[in-house]
Parts: sequence; structure tokens; C-alpha cells
Amino acid sequence: MSDISELFKDEVVTKALVRDVELPGGAGTMALITLDNGFDHTKPNTFGPGGLTLLAQALDAIEARTDLAAVGVIGKPFIFAVGADLKGAALVRNRDQALQIGRLGHDVFKRLGALQVPTFAFVNGAAMGGGLEIALHCAYRTVSSGVPAIALPECFLGLVPGWGGTQLLPRLIGPAKAIKLIIENPLAQNRMIKGRDAFELGVADAIFEPADFLEESLRWASKVVRGEITVERTLPQEDWEKVVGDARFLVDMKLRGAAPAPYRALDLILSAKDGVDFDAEDEALADLLMGNELRAGLYAFDLVQRRAKRPAGAPDKALARKVTKVGVVGAGLMASQMALLFARRLEVPVVLTDLDQARLDKGVGYVHAEVDKLLAKKRISGDQANRLKGLVTGSLTKDAFADADFVIEAVFEDMAVKKKVFAEVEEHVSETCVLATNTSSLSLSEMGSELKHPERLVGFHFFNPVAVMPLLEIIKGASTDAATLATAFAVGKTLKKSSVLVKDAPAFVVNRLLTRFMGEVIAAVDEGTPLPVAEHALDDLGLPMTPFALLQLVGPAVGHHVSETLHAAFPDRFGISANMAELVASGKPGVYKPDFTLDEEAVALFAGGDHASTAEQVRVRVLEALAEEIRLMLDEGVVAAAQDIDLCMILGAGWPFHLGGITPYLDRAGVAQPRFLPPGVASLPEPKAEGATMPS
Repeated sequence: MSDISELFKDEVVTKALVRDVELPGGAGTMALITLDNGFDHTKPNTFGPGGLTLLAQALDAIEARTDLAAVGVIGKPFIFAVGADLKGAALVRNRDQALQIGRLGHDVFKRLGALQVPTFAFVNGAAMGGGLEIALHCAYRTVSSGVPAIALPECFLGLVPGWGGTQLLPRLIGPAKAIKLIIENPLAQNRMIKGRDAFELGVADAIFEPADFLEESLRWASKVVRGEITVERTLPQEDWEKVVGDARFLVDMKLRGAAPAPYRALDLILSAKDGVDFDAEDEALADLLMGNELRAGLYAFDLVQRRAKRPAGAPDKALARKVTKVGVVGAGLMASQMALLFARRLEVPVVLTDLDQARLDKGVGYVHAEVDKLLAKKRISGDQANRLKGLVTGSLTKDAFADADFVIEAVFEDMAVKKKVFAEVEEHVSETCVLATNTSSLSLSEMGSELKHPERLVGFHFFNPVAVMPLLEIIKGASTDAATLATAFAVGKTLKKSSVLVKDAPAFVVNRLLTRFMGEVIAAVDEGTPLPVAEHALDDLGLPMTPFALLQLVGPAVGHHVSETLHAAFPDRFGISANMAELVASGKPGVYKPDFTLDEEAVALFAGGDHASTAEQVRVRVLEALAEEIRLMLDEGVVAAAQDIDLCMILGAGWPFHLGGITPYLDRAGVAQPRFLPPGVASLPEPKAEGATMPS
């Protein structure tokens, strides 16, 4: 173990603190293990070699006793445990080290299932990865109804649950439910379940309220020990092969083979039907720990968890002005979504303006309807619903912005329209009111060129749907001052968005790269490549959507407009497709019918080219174009570093963790020359100089 202990030198060690608890009703003594790393809930319990060693020592002492009726495991307040220490996992250099990590976890955790007395996991707080797996090794589980997050997120990062999850969970709740937790939820942007969900799925045997959770859990455990409660365990009778086969089909539809982890997880789940095989988990974990997808996933996780919370280039937050009222120009869908978000997160009055009363009523009505949906789902109380509805109002005149501190426009993407809007707004607001634009591609500096106070104009670019997509591109114009920028970042943080500082450059980050990406695919089709060939040329990246499906979501008119903007700025790299213009003119929503079969009439609009490319040629063309564009963006200073490009693509375009955004993939594909990131960052470390070799 000394070999892997060196990798975890910075481990925050989770202690296993043991105390005796007398079970109610004279059931005997329970040795209750509390997992606690000594910090509050903001630094959750994790397991590295140090923590696992302390847990093993606690179990040594427990095994030596003959006076115990039961053993329990609970976490510190709000946190049960959230799995392995990932910092050390990223430093693993060879397969032997990777195997040691899997075996150590199994060797310690499985002892809980081998004790001579019943074992209980009292899941009092967040339980993820190895935290949920330690609970699965116990004979019985209770869960608090207040637990906000339970998950096996490993496939999201490029791993499998490697300390018992793929073997114990399907045998407990069946392969279909296990696949939901092990594969489906991680691939759905790492969806979590709550305590009640875990109980309803059968992961937990009993559920209690947070206020008296431990007391009630001990009472329940006492009844189990005394034989008053019996929990039946039988192997779930499902068609395991069919369930796993159906899941494999869905994984193929989503990833098209781009990431190995979900496929390995499915193999392990199926094998669990015939018995528990922890050795197979060890082997899978070792293989995946030595894969580039996992390294890219850990890099992406670090970006989202750390870099996103400390945006590069953000000014001193002390400069931010207080926002007590928000104005929104426009009452369309995007504006209405923003109004609801501002009201929910800032809890200040929000007023929408529009020139048409019917549109205004529709916009405010949308907000009220969405509030009603939140109430129906019990995500807010009746009082909260009434308060939110009261905060959002409409006005036909912009003098309603007189006391606003932050006004954002969400009108048609046209420079003349936006200039006119801001000129009108400036006549009514205070000199310190921040003016924000939700433009997706237009120049901020030009937009503010005729303002009396251009220093208070800032880009505040949301992604659709506003409530769901976590990225906020904050754009600094040529005149934007530090106080305006600081206010924008402060508002973004309160909105619970991840903000990235972007230079005032055409289409900023996400739309610029997606437009270059789409432009190369469309150009290949214009030249004569069959549309289905070009459409699926990049399937091996496992992107959330194929290019023409993305175009259908965005809308051909919007996509074509952004292409025109970028063509005006960079005509040598961004073309304008005459065929796309015809698609826009046709009024068709894209090349797909509602049933997602190709619309042959729409496809025919792209006919006429006589220089077809192969799928591989299209793939290389697109990747080389992306690498070129990213290099130019970094040279232009559009963002501070390649990491910000990746963060934007993950949070704004939904590009997967196994790509690390995009630059790690371009590095390992050999397309980026020179590399965007050093060897060993988002990739396997290089072999040691003395001749050590890395496994393939």
C-alpha cells in the first residue's frame, strides 16, 4: 500500500470514530462508526489509503469484541461519504497502482458484510460513489428523507463503481433499477436522487425524518436485532440479459462507443446475476484508471468544481454594486425565462417591458405558469409562489426602469435594434445602472458606441434553456469598467451560474466554435458529401447531438445569422452556405421530420455538389478546424486559457466529460500541434525517463 499512499500525500483523511450505543429495548450494544474528516459539510468525507486504513483498524477492534449485538455506520452532519479521493486517482502512473486502489477498497468494505453481527448503514447525508458502496456492504440501510444527493457518478467521470456497486446493487434492487443509478443518471448530466427516491427504489430498507433520524434508525435496528422486523432478500427475478441488452442499445445511441466505462459497467452488472465478483470490478477499475477518458473526465470535473468557482480575470468582488431591482427589455420566451431566474435567485422585483400589451401579458403569464409548475412539484411553498408572482410585473414604458440597478435586453439579434433599445433605456435609468446584453454574437463595443456611459455596458450571455444550462459568458467591452464587470460576476454567482470572462470578439466562445464546427460539416455536404455521412462522421466523439440535430434545435435562421456575423469578421474561415439560405427560406425547421427521419425535401436543398468526402475526411476536417479556431482564440485573448474554452464547451454546449471539453481530445488525437495542455494534464502521464512503459 505504500506505493499508492505516495499518490495521496495530500489526502484529507476521513477518520472512523467508534462509540458504543445501547440499542433501545435491551437489544444490546451497537458499535457506531462515525465517518468524519474533521471539517464541516463543505469538505465532504472521502476515502483514500489513509482513511481506508483507519476504517480497517476500527474494524479490527470491533472484530475482536464479543459483546456487540450490531455495528452501525453514519456520517458527519449533512454528509455520509462521497467516495474515493479523486486527487490521488489522477496521479496513478501504472496498472499495478490502479489495481491496489480497487483491492484496498474492497478488502476494507467487504469486512462489513462478513462480521458476525448485523451491520447497519445510517445514511444521514450525501452519499456518492464509495460512500454509497460502503452502505451497500452493510446488511441493512436506513436513509434520511432530507438527504439531497445519492448517486453512483463514476460513469460520468469515466470509471465504474469499483468498490462493490456493480455487484451488490443489481443483486439488491435488480438490474433495471441498478442501471438507472449506475449508467442512466450519470449519463444524464450526473443526475442525483434524493433520500426518498433511494427508499422507493429499494436501496434503503427504511426512511426517517432528519430531526430524529439517528434515534429512529437505532430504534429500527433494535427491532431487526430482536427479530421483530425481518427484511427479505431474494435475487431479483428479471430477464437480466434483456435488461442489459436494452441498456446497451440506449448507451450506443447516446455515446456511439465513445467512452468505455458504461459498457464495462453493463458487463459487470450482467455478471452479478451469477454471483458477486469483486475481482472483476478491480480489473475494470484498473483498466479505466489507465485510460485517457478517465483522465479527461477528472480534468473536466476539476474545471467544473474549482475553476468555474474562481473565474479567471474576474475583478475584485468588493467593487460590485448592490442590485435591488432588475429590468428586462422584451417579453419573449428568452426574456421570460430570465425574469423568472432573476426573481427566484435574486429575490428582487423584476419588470419586463415590451411595446405590445399582448406580448407583455404572455411574458408575465409564462412566469406565473412556471411558478405554478414549481408549486405543483412541491419545489416551492405556496407563500414562495405568491411572492415570486408578485415580484414579476410588466410595463409598456421604460420609465419602469428608473430605480433598476441592472437592466438586460433580450430583443432580436440585430445591432440597430439593440442600439435603439439601449439609447431609450439610458434616458430613464440612473448613471450607475448596469446595462447588460444577452447577445450571442454581436460586438459589445459597437453596441455601446453611442451610449453616454458605455462603461456600464456588459455582455451577459445565457444559454437556452436559461434555468438549466449552467454557463454564463460575461463579455467585457472596450469601455466596460471594473465595477460593472464585478457586478455582472456577482449577479451571475447569485443566479448559480458558472461565469467565464470573455473578450468582446465575434460570437464569443461557444457559438464561435459550434459555428466553425457546423460550418465545416455543412460545407462538406454542399460539396457533395451525402448528408448522413457528414452527419455521423463525428459519432466517435459521443457528442450530445449530431450537427444537423443541433441545427434543428437552434433553428436554421439563427444558425445562418450567426454564420453571417462570423463570415463578416473572418471570411477566410467562416463561409456562408447558399443551401443553408435556401433551407431558411423554405421555412422548414431543419432536415428532420418530427419523427426524426430525414425530410427528403430539405435534404434535396443541399444537392448539387460533386466532390464527396468520406466520413473520416469530414472528421479530420472538422477536428483540424476546431484546433485552428481554438488556437486563434487563445492568441486573440478571447479567454485566459485553454481550460476556459473547455469549461465553456462543457457547461454551454453540453460536450461530455470524456472529451474533457475539447482540447484534451484534440491533443490525444494528434490534431493539436503543439498541444494545448501539457502531457499528463487530462491525459495519461508520460512514461518515466528510466524507461518505464505505460500500458496500452
